[in-house]
Amino acid sequence: MNIRMIKDNKKEYIELLFLADEQEDMIDKYLDRGEMFVLDDNGVKAECVITHEGDGVYELKNIAVLPDYQRKGYGKRLIEFLFSFYTDCNTMFVGTGDVPSTLNFYKKCCFTESHRIKNFFIDNYDHPIFEDGKQLVDMVYLKRER
Repeated sequence: MNIRMIKDNKKEYIELLFLADEQEDMIDKYLDRGEMFVLDDNGVKAECVITHEGDGVYELKNIAVLPDYQRKGYGKRLIEFLFSFYTDCNTMFVGTGDVPSTLNFYKKCCFTESHRIKNFFIDNYDHPIFEDGKQLVDMVYLKRER
């Protein structure tokens, strides 16, 4: 297993990015300023994009694992990698929909709920977003502190 930074042609991984964020103009808001990493295990299985938000603060903007490889530890491995790569990271935020399966994943990765942005998905996406059969409305922010 190898995790590597992608510096050029990040849109080459757009299909993976769409698994976590299905609207391209929303991805465009963070893709250029973020750093992208892919996890390769006999082929790319997962990706993430992280942004530096300030002194010791980072935000995980996108993390996705190919459907056939979910629940095999790849997402957790990427998060652990980020904490080892960014040694100055004291706080990492991640925003997600209010969906139990996703929230449980982050809680297993030692994130706790921080705050919510009301109507984020309704106000910022041009179509309704559904996950696990539930329409997303509020953005739930979680944080993990070192």
